[in-house]
Amino acid sequence: MDFTMLFNAFWVGGLFCLLAQILIDKTRMTPARIMVSYVVAGVILTAIGVYEPLVKFAGCGATVPIIGFGYTLAKGVVKAIDESGLLGVLCGGVKGAACGISAAIFFGFVCSLLFKPKAKK
Repeated sequence: MDFTMLFNAFWVGGLFCLLAQILIDKTRMTPARIMVSYVVAGVILTAIGVYEPLVKFAGCGATVPIIGFGYTLAKGVVKAIDESGLLGVLCGGVKGAACGISAAIFFGFVCSLLFKPKAKK
């Protein structure tokens, strides 16, 4: 087991979380806007070629946080454009992230069956 990769994943993922927490505490940004900003940042950083080296350096520390979802969407679009041409722009992101989206839907459904939601007061 490569402990260097584990360490890098831990501190890079933690840095993303720390930045999000600072944005929540020090700005008026809502968590939803921060999440959208992270996804867009992941797409932009992938498009300009900055995020791929970070993924190779930190592994799941760069792909698991929400910014990694933007990376996955962008990589899916690039792959679909290579395979299908311009039509790949419309379907590539969802194809690339299908496994993660499906898992989120499935586990959300399972949790809804196991627990009773309560309204915030």
